[in-house]
Amino acid sequence: MPRLVSHPDEVKIVTSRFGKGAAKIDTYIELGGYAAARKALEQGPDWIINEMKASGLRGRGGAGFPTGLKWSFVPKVSAKPKYVLVNGDESEPGTCKDHLIFLHDPHAVIEGTIIAGLAIGAKTGFIYLRGEYRYLIEIVERAVADAYAKGFLGKGIFGGDRETGTEFQVIVQTGAGAYEVGEESALMESLEGKRGVPRIKPPFPAVVGLYGGPTVINNAETIATVPHVLAMGGAAYAAVGSERNGGTRLFGLSGHIARPGVYELPMGYSLRKMIYEVGGGVRGGRALKAVVPGGSSTPVLLPEEIDIGMDFDQVGKAGSMLGSGGVVVIDDQTCMVEFALRTISFYQHESCGWCIPCREGTDWLKKSLTRFHAGFGTMKDIDNIQYLAENMMGRTFCPLGDAAAMPTLGFVKKFRREFEEHLNGKPCAFARHVELAVV
Repeated sequence: MPRLVSHPDEVKIVTSRFGKGAAKIDTYIELGGYAAARKALEQGPDWIINEMKASGLRGRGGAGFPTGLKWSFVPKVSAKPKYVLVNGDESEPGTCKDHLIFLHDPHAVIEGTIIAGLAIGAKTGFIYLRGEYRYLIEIVERAVADAYAKGFLGKGIFGGDRETGTEFQVIVQTGAGAYEVGEESALMESLEGKRGVPRIKPPFPAVVGLYGGPTVINNAETIATVPHVLAMGGAAYAAVGSERNGGTRLFGLSGHIARPGVYELPMGYSLRKMIYEVGGGVRGGRALKAVVPGGSSTPVLLPEEIDIGMDFDQVGKAGSMLGSGGVVVIDDQTCMVEFALRTISFYQHESCGWCIPCREGTDWLKKSLTRFHAGFGTMKDIDNIQYLAENMMGRTFCPLGDAAAMPTLGFVKKFRREFEEHLNGKPCAFARHVELAVV
């Protein structure tokens, strides 16, 4: 469980109700809850989408696609029902934020789901929780039941006529603990009771999604942010962040960091300041060796590359990705070959096996890195590992193949000398094994 922490540089928007008992609906209402949904119902879909576009809110699950623009892709008229799907399958290693939202502020997710439904004309929303988050399902289901009891969900929401008023239903569902269903099309397959494997695109979910109907899929943090955007106003929310990256982001600081935890900071916040001021620097006063900036699927950054702002554009220009906001700090006593092996072992285990490049590629990478770390590799293996990773990129139905290949390429390219030091039976230079203390 990540720690509920605080720092003076934080701008508390999404976390503004954390620790105040907002999981109880009456407290949530006292703190301004459901006012944004009432306003959205009054103003209508066009107003909602325009405010979301003005906010600069980009998807907090990893891709960073503009939320308002995504919602605008849903056709206004559809022969099939429309759906809102909240992706709470937070399975990315190093990522530890969404379950804090479900734990402390579940009604924000429910309210955001209602608003998304009003924006696209949907009558049903699904909140999909990670399989390992079963301890949260009771909290979320209780919050949904309380929202029904208040008349915020069901037929004729917020005091409307049950026959002619707006209807919106919310269903809570958990997965079976598979990383793959974090991918939007695999998530829909899972909800439909099928094996959680990706679909071929196009068609895209906004046109043909859940049960064949137009579907909006957003990360839990994105949806929980929506009521705050409408309460503040889109322009005001955008002004908090950086250019083209509106608002704040929940960053999970973990690894070899003095003060691990989840912090809400403005988009574009300095990565160096995040590590050394917010996080208190590298644990034990050690030197910084590398940083994973956005969860384990994002390419590693070196110490000389951390003078960047933490938003989608700046991290992208630095050769990595902001991803899910999981910042993993790595100290100078860490074996990067072992770190690469641990990373690929996770993706090899979680590959659904649907695509041959991913299924076979992750397996061969794991075998190669296992042999290499044991000291039985050859110089050619380094090039083969890079070749394998490069040939997995862009050749699978979903991004899991890329998620495995991108960090592997980063490790090989930036720490090639360390790989070479493992050759011909030489022991690992870092004899003292150090665990990554992921919060």
